[in-house]
Amino acid sequence: MKRIPRLIAALDVETAAGAAGLVGALSGTVDYFKVGSRLFTAEGPGMIRELKEGGVSVFLDLKFHDIPATVAGSVRAAAGLGVDMMTIHTCGGLPMMRAAAEAAMEASLKNNTARPLIVGVTVLTSMSSEDLIDVSCYEGDVESLVLRRAKLAAAAGLDGVVASVREASAVRREFGPDFVIVTPGIRPAGAASGDQKRVASPRAAMESGSSHLVVGRPIYDAPSPRDAAEAILAELRG
Repeated sequence: MKRIPRLIAALDVETAAGAAGLVGALSGTVDYFKVGSRLFTAEGPGMIRELKEGGVSVFLDLKFHDIPATVAGSVRAAAGLGVDMMTIHTCGGLPMMRAAAEAAMEASLKNNTARPLIVGVTVLTSMSSEDLIDVSCYEGDVESLVLRRAKLAAAAGLDGVVASVREASAVRREFGPDFVIVTPGIRPAGAASGDQKRVASPRAAMESGSSHLVVGRPIYDAPSPRDAAEAILAELRG
């Protein structure tokens, strides 16, 4: 029997008030709230503190990508804010990812808190194989690149990766049942794809082995975000 994935609601808004409204509407329904670059740039670390004071789990999606020392510092700072999960870019390389994993452990020991999960972004779900050729001269298919980067993430001590549903089953086969697979680009039946190219339904993502699903516009643009989230959960439970 497939595990029901954890549901992550994206707080892709630009004000603390807008985020608070979504949290109020969705609390008790979703497992995590995602804070990405849009909200974090607008409201800063105080937004994270406010969410944590409200007792919710926070997925900080800033996709850290820099030299190892800089990324390690960013991870320590994020862990100090109490985030429960965060992203880094796998294309930063093995030393950078290893530094991030070590920094997360050091921060948890220093603060006597649970270590935040760190997942590596493999290939953005807005990108196709043609896009990879344009930006990196990589001529293989997306799945092979995702698997290559997932292997580096696992070797570095990361908890998992961010990958689309098209690669999730291959990642699950390769890395086993406990590897975290966060899948964005989730679109319930009838929802527009927007700028995402590798999208899937919640049920298809579950069947492919995704452990966490990130849903943004289909929830926060719905007339009732709570009803939209509950409909996704109903689809997952079948």
